[in-house]
Amino acid sequence: MARARAPQHPQQAGPRAGEGPVRSRVALRVNGRTYALDLDNRVTLLDALRELLDLTGSKKGCDHGQCGACTVLVDGRRANSCLLLAVTLDASEITTVEGLAASDGALSPLQEAFLEYDAFQCGYCTPGQLCSAVGMLREAAAGHPSCVTDAATAADTAHPAALTPEEIAERLSGNLCRCGAYNAITRAVAACAATEAPDQAPRRPRT
Repeated sequence: MARARAPQHPQQAGPRAGEGPVRSRVALRVNGRTYALDLDNRVTLLDALRELLDLTGSKKGCDHGQCGACTVLVDGRRANSCLLLAVTLDASEITTVEGLAASDGALSPLQEAFLEYDAFQCGYCTPGQLCSAVGMLREAAAGHPSCVTDAATAADTAHPAALTPEEIAERLSGNLCRCGAYNAITRAVAACAATEAPDQAPRRPRT
């Protein structure tokens, strides 16, 4: 005897045969600007940025959240944009590599450090490396430990762990560099961490 199917909730039912994909209206706030979009619910944030907003700095590498080339900041926290559905980010504050520089085009201290230390070769992973480093510096300043932070330091949240080369390498391990520029990236981030405040993304007026 065939088992009866459980009825679908009307809001959970998929599109009927012949109908198009489900779409939603969403307001994405990206780099201080608000974009009103009508999106297929399956569109990732990465594709929305690149294909709809022409913000092509974030790169599509693996498309599976494994390489970090698509890293952006969502409400100040780093995230793989290839894994996020754009429709879930209505009213979130999103920062891409294009938003790290000041409104007059001046590079952020972290971007300047990448140039000074030659922390890139082909440059494909660099946007993700930069956004990830911004998020990492904030996390470290807030006292979040990594898996290489010793237990005593991890327990003392009032005094964040020193960003040693080992700490930086571990905290940025989700971002791959196929050219192998890891040592230069680590030096650039360390130099910036030693001289600058952790928030490397400029605050922009909402529009």
